[in-house]
Amino acid sequence: MTVAGLAIDATNRSPIILLRDPSGRRQVPIWVDNAQAHNIMAGFQQSDSKRPLSHDLMVSLLKAGNLHLERVIIHSIERDTFQAILKIRIDNSKDTDSKSDLSSFLEIHALPSDAIALAIRSKCTIWMLEKVFAETSIPVDEEADAADQDKFRRFLDDVSPSDLVRHLKESDQNNETSTDFP
Repeated sequence: MTVAGLAIDATNRSPIILLRDPSGRRQVPIWVDNAQAHNIMAGFQQSDSKRPLSHDLMVSLLKAGNLHLERVIIHSIERDTFQAILKIRIDNSKDTDSKSDLSSFLEIHALPSDAIALAIRSKCTIWMLEKVFAETSIPVDEEADAADQDKFRRFLDDVSPSDLVRHLKESDQNNETSTDFP
């Protein structure tokens, strides 16, 4: 799976992360909160900030402990909530050229949004079990999506994490002060 982009739910203004299958024909929407969307967007921007976010810290800790995030696996959906695992390789060797003989693996449960934020920063793969994909995926309109991807790339080039947070806060305030009733 790849991160195809970030969308906003028109009904409640919640951010949605869109994961796309390798064929490009289907994608899975995962609703996240504003802070999670901010962390994922910051990972795409790859800026070396003097104030690293929590996920940047986690990647630094993995490196310091000689741990390698091999893949993220979204393995189930329970009560409308996706479940994910971080598959981490522990390199026990002193000689990094012989890692295949002395490595072991650790699996850690994580929120999918945290797992995706780490995957983006670690440049590791995101996997989804077929049963979860079959249950949650939706078809993609490739032509419309190509235009959206270009727009999303331009957006990433022009926006800072603080701009995104400011925009989301303004949207939240507008929703709270709205007096329109259906």
